[in-house]
Amino acid sequence: MQFALDEDQVAVREMARAFAAEKIAPHALRWDEEKHFPVDVMREAAALGMGGIYIRDDVGGSGLSRLDAALIFEALATGCPTVSAFISIHNMASWMIDTFGTEAQRQEYLPKLCPMDLIASYCLTEPGAGSDAAALRTRAVRDGDFYLLNGQKQFISGAGATDILVAMVRTGADGPGGISTLVIDAKTPGVSFGANERKMGWNAQPTRAVIFENARVPVANRLGEEGIGFKIAMAGLDGGRLNIAACSLGGAQSALDKTLAYTKERKAFGRRLDEFQALQFRIADMAIELEAARTFVWRAAAALDRKDADATMLCAMAKRFGTDVGFEVANQALQLHGGYGYLSEYGIEKIVRDLRVHQILEGTNEIMRLIVSRKLIEGAR
Repeated sequence: MQFALDEDQVAVREMARAFAAEKIAPHALRWDEEKHFPVDVMREAAALGMGGIYIRDDVGGSGLSRLDAALIFEALATGCPTVSAFISIHNMASWMIDTFGTEAQRQEYLPKLCPMDLIASYCLTEPGAGSDAAALRTRAVRDGDFYLLNGQKQFISGAGATDILVAMVRTGADGPGGISTLVIDAKTPGVSFGANERKMGWNAQPTRAVIFENARVPVANRLGEEGIGFKIAMAGLDGGRLNIAACSLGGAQSALDKTLAYTKERKAFGRRLDEFQALQFRIADMAIELEAARTFVWRAAAALDRKDADATMLCAMAKRFGTDVGFEVANQALQLHGGYGYLSEYGIEKIVRDLRVHQILEGTNEIMRLIVSRKLIEGAR
């Protein structure tokens, strides 16, 4: 078993951390305030191999592991969790094409997706189908060599600014067996977008509804056979959950680093804050929780790389634990900054706002518990 990173993994992590420090962190507060989607910077990250991290190299991907990806997303999130999380979503959508697409589909899309010349959104959630994803109602009706698509997706990251929509749609009966996956050009007639949502955090990426009104999508754009779309979506989410947990760790690590610097400089009652034992204990607990969560994410990532039977359960566990710990550490960091933590210029309150949604997306943490309990109960029968 691996309990330390090898030289290549350390180099990958340091490359991503240096990129985050130079290209992302100095602008993160402005991007949040202005709701700016930094496509140019993300393309710079893609030029370093971060636009197709676990995509096969014959189409321009980096061909790295899920553990490598976790290292990269954590490192990028030290600069801005929102930007890191969107690059994760783009990678997830691209991976679905790489894994389930035909050779023609792979060659058509991935050489442009890996450098992020084209940018992808993942479209599963609907207004009435969030945690209950199998209840989605967006319908694709076969019309010769096309599907006629009607319905609406909700809370879609990047929508309106991305080029490709990897969407789960209903081609058959109710339930998970009636869902298929389509790769849709965002400029297709009949595809439109709602207003950019006003959100608590994640302001550096747009979030909009995607509306389909008699949009004609070629049957050739379907990934795999009809009826396997739900399985494709869930397979994508295994990795997506690890990625979002890693983003939580990166954001929380940044908050902890800021706290260490602050408590070293700030004085109260004639002493530096880091000289008070109560605060020393709190900082220690923050670091311990982060390291435990990091180890958990790495274990789950290694299981997913090996395609272990319990990989889905471990990914759900790691997502629940990692995102809860990440938010709590960031929230504690805000508390240790006192009133200054509540001010935007210190960067802590942004991290808290950004990390809060990680406990909701890619499957709520309540759903993670449900996945884990079902696996355990099934195994005990």
